[in-house]
Amino acid sequence: MTKRAPKTSTEQVKGSVKEAIGKLTGDVRVETEGRRQKDEAKPPRGTGPRED
Repeated sequence: MTKRAPKTSTEQVKGSVKEAIGKLTGDVRVETEGRRQKDEAKPPRGTGPRED
């Protein structure tokens, strides 16, 4: 069986882009907002199918 990479949600991608833009422009507020958005989009640990 082939293992697939976990799906990346749209919110995670948007958060990554905001974080990168904040770093490039030196805008700490945008960088922090992007990091928060990425963290909120991650599913809680322990969810999903178990691998034996």
